[in-house]
Amino acid sequence: MARIATEMGPLAVSKLVAPGMHFVGGVAGLALQILPSGGKTWILRVVIAGKRRDMGLGAYPGVSLARAREKAQDARDEIRKGVDPIEEARAARSRLKAERAAALTFKQCAEKYISSHRPSWRNEKHADQWTNTLDTYAYPFMGDLLVRDIGVAHVLQVLEQKEKADGPTLWISKTETANRLRGRMEAVLDWATARSYRSGENPARWKGHLDKLLPARDKVAKVEHHAALPVGDVGAFMAELRKKVGSGARALEFAILTAARSGEVRGATWGEIDVDAAVWTIPAERMKAEREHRVPLSAAALKLLEGQQKGKADSLVFPAPRGGELSDMTMTKVLRDMEVPAVPHGFRSTFRDWAAERTNYPRDVAEMALAHTVGTKVELAYRRGDLFEKRRRMMAEWATFCAKVEERGNVVSMNKRA
Repeated sequence: MARIATEMGPLAVSKLVAPGMHFVGGVAGLALQILPSGGKTWILRVVIAGKRRDMGLGAYPGVSLARAREKAQDARDEIRKGVDPIEEARAARSRLKAERAAALTFKQCAEKYISSHRPSWRNEKHADQWTNTLDTYAYPFMGDLLVRDIGVAHVLQVLEQKEKADGPTLWISKTETANRLRGRMEAVLDWATARSYRSGENPARWKGHLDKLLPARDKVAKVEHHAALPVGDVGAFMAELRKKVGSGARALEFAILTAARSGEVRGATWGEIDVDAAVWTIPAERMKAEREHRVPLSAAALKLLEGQQKGKADSLVFPAPRGGELSDMTMTKVLRDMEVPAVPHGFRSTFRDWAAERTNYPRDVAEMALAHTVGTKVELAYRRGDLFEKRRRMMAEWATFCAKVEERGNVVSMNKRA
C-alpha cells in the first residue's frame, strides 16, 4: 500500500519550487511534479496490475490542490473496482481524436460526393449544376454545419428560404429547383451516413417524411410544357426556316427533320454520320438515356448535310461561326428572330403529335424515334431491335410532311394566334 505523505496545505504547495516530485499527502501517491523549466503538474503514482504507473491529473495552478486530491481519490476508487483509469483516459482521447477526424461539414461531404460521382455523370455541366445549386441555396444555411448535426429543421430552412422578405418560399416560387435541391441534399446525407459521418434517418427524404411537411409539387407548381408549334403550321414554318442562313438555322432544321434533341444536334460530328447508309449514330455518352441511338436520315436530311462543310471524323457538323459547339441559345434565337412562339425542344412534341394524329404508326415506333425508353425492364431485356426500318419509313414521311404547306399554315398567322 502506498505511503501517504504528510498532508500539505495550499500555501505550502505554492512555495514549492525545487525540480522533482513533491508528495503532498491527503491521498496516497499524489505529488506535484516540478520540471526544470519551472512548469508544475499533478501526478498520481499508483500500482495497477502489479505495475507502477504515473497518471497525470492536470497542470498546477489550473488544477488546485483540493481538485487534485478529488481526482486522485476518484482514480484510486476506479482502480479498486478493477478499472484502469489511465487506459480509460487514453481510450477517451483516442475516441475524441477519431470523432474529430470524422467530423465533416455538409459542404465537405457534398464536395466529396460530387468528386466521387463526377466520373459517372455524362458531362461536366451536370457537376456544375450540383455545385451551383448547393452553393446558392444550401451552403449559406448549413454548409458549415457538421453533417452529423443536420436535422429536418435545417433542411426546411433551406427549402423554405425566401428570396424576398415578403415573397413566397423557394419551395413555392421555384418548386422544380427546390425539388432538385432536396434530392441533392438527400443524396449527400445518404453518402455521409454510408461513410459513417452521420447516423439515423435522412432528414431530406421525401416519402413518409417531408411529404408530410411540404405541399406536393403538382399542387403548387404548374407543369410548364415546352412551347411547340401546331402540327398544321410546320410546313409553312419550314419554308421560312430554309430561307435563313447560318449554322443555327441549319442545325434547327436538322433537329426538326430528325426529331432529335438540341444538344444531340449541336454535338454531332461527321464521324457519327454514315451518308451511304443514311444513318446518324449518336454514341451512348451523348444520349440522355445513356444508350446508343441510331437515327435514320431522310432524303431531306441528307440534302441538308450536303450543304455543310464536311471535315474530319471529330469535326462538328454544325460548328459555331467562331469555332466550337453552338451555344444553347443559338437555335432559340433563330426562332425568336422569326417571331415564332416555340422552342427547339417543342418540335419533338410537334413530331409526336403528327405521329399520333396524322399516321397509323404504333406508339412504340414514335417513342423510339424520340429515343424514349419503351417498355418495362423485363420487356427491354428481351427486346433487341430498335424498329429501325419502320422508323426509316416514318422519318421519310415526316420530312415529306414538313415540306408541305397546308392552306391555313403561314408564319404570319402563327404570330397572330400567339
